[in-house]
Amino acid sequence: MNPSPTFSPSPGAAHPLEQVLFEVKRTIVGQDLLLERMAVALIADGHLLVEGVPGLAKTLAVRSLAAAISGAFQRVQFTPDLVPADLVGTRVYHPPSGEFRTELGPVFANLLLADEINRAPAKVQSALLEVMQEHQVTIGRETFRVPEPFLVMATENPIESEGTYPLPEAQVDRFMMKVVVGYPTPPEEQAIVERALHPPEPPQPMVSADDLLAMRARARQVYVDPSVVDYAVRLVAVTRSPATAGLGELERYVTHGASPRASIALVTGARALAFLRGRDYVLPHDLTELALDVLRHRLVLSYEALADDVDADTIITRVLGAVRSPDVVLRNR
Repeated sequence: MNPSPTFSPSPGAAHPLEQVLFEVKRTIVGQDLLLERMAVALIADGHLLVEGVPGLAKTLAVRSLAAAISGAFQRVQFTPDLVPADLVGTRVYHPPSGEFRTELGPVFANLLLADEINRAPAKVQSALLEVMQEHQVTIGRETFRVPEPFLVMATENPIESEGTYPLPEAQVDRFMMKVVVGYPTPPEEQAIVERALHPPEPPQPMVSADDLLAMRARARQVYVDPSVVDYAVRLVAVTRSPATAGLGELERYVTHGASPRASIALVTGARALAFLRGRDYVLPHDLTELALDVLRHRLVLSYEALADDVDADTIITRVLGAVRSPDVVLRNR
């Protein structure tokens, strides 16, 4: 696939975003899955929810990515005393002029890290999720658009629940993907320590925000066969009624399945992944590769699932094995 004329890739580069990821990898060790999902979210205009224990370079990954794309980065540490104005901005009285002036909040950035989002009360969570959906903020009677591209990466700490406000299912559904970040391997951790002793140079800007918007436009031209769309719909439908795919034993574990947003996220995410890998068509494998990240936070499991130690990933894996993928994906090409 030929790059867009607006790009300026170096000779031999297979894809403009390869330069971005290579630049980020000069700082980050491991976390390949997280970095790729962040790139998919940027191209597909989605948002990420990241679950991982502290110290796994989640903040550094977002900051490095923002630096590599000439983007503005903001980090907000969510706390119980945070109010919506701390996030989106407010109107401040200016005594010399006798007028109110609008002070914009930290959401006006290209990449926003919402650290420990479940520590903030529902009003703050709703304010963030509204700007994620609408890409705009209303302060007083004025509406302000956030800069494009706009990516929110929210983190949750799985080892601590005291003093937290869990995200309601209807709100967490607005995140395109939920990525679970694990510990590095021993060789990766050794490389992390060595880089801490000899820090590398900060990432250099490789593409601009306009380049990313051009990539989004090209990604929307990636061909998605109707059989692939049908496959996504069938996968999501089985999460609601596992018995329709011969998985009746899972019915008691699922209270609510994934919403239609899951079907949309599967297809748009697969299209972005195909674009990142240099294809102008989507394969069923692109959907199955993203299925866990797209679906795991959208399943509402029963107390019986908790008692039997059955998690969402187990159910999704069973669904992927039961739903047949299409054989022909380019019949209308």
